[in-house]
Amino acid sequence: MSELIQKLREYCTSAPIIRNDKPYRNLDFTANNTDLLKRDLFETRDFTAYVFEELLSGNTYNGIGGYGEDRVIYRHRKHFTANAEKPRSIHLGVDLWTDAGTALYAPLDATVHSFAFNDHYGDYGPTIILVHEIAGVTFFTLYGHLSLDSLSGLYNGQHIGQGERFASIGPYPENGDWPPHLHFQVIRDMGNYIGDFPGVCNVADRDYYLNLCPDPALLLRVKS
Repeated sequence: MSELIQKLREYCTSAPIIRNDKPYRNLDFTANNTDLLKRDLFETRDFTAYVFEELLSGNTYNGIGGYGEDRVIYRHRKHFTANAEKPRSIHLGVDLWTDAGTALYAPLDATVHSFAFNDHYGDYGPTIILVHEIAGVTFFTLYGHLSLDSLSGLYNGQHIGQGERFASIGPYPENGDWPPHLHFQVIRDMGNYIGDFPGVCNVADRDYYLNLCPDPALLLRVKS
């Protein structure tokens, strides 16, 4: 067990990132969801309708899930399949599926590490990375698929208090052209990345990246 995982398990006072009254439902985007194999979800409008109208029962639930999933949905986006020998399909964060415009709140005291508009089809779109410290252990959280206005007025080193509103979920296409959701990822070491970090990896790299990016459920503590 890494030191970060130990500290996250011991630290029980993280604030909710999303504050609404909807219950949560687990969503499965692997081949185990055989319905996915029958659908063409290339058009974001169709993908959005599938998620919110069918999987989330007319938008009566928030969706959650995805950590460590070997996802089939990336087959529709060249951003993940450009390297034919090493296509990326292992999801390294947790997705929270809810309405565009939904406010996001910092789970812990933080400073802004970096941010960027990763403006490619299938990418994060507007992205913010925060840095945190728990009992001497430093780590990072990444928020992808945000609204463009989430980046307005932001600066590196900016302090954001626990529970403070700092961003919102973006609409498509500005959010990387995905159905509205938050990609939330915990990262032990950013390396040289600025405003970006892999959120999906190749199967062969799975163990390395999941060790580097522990389960965000340790902070989210959402019941579904």
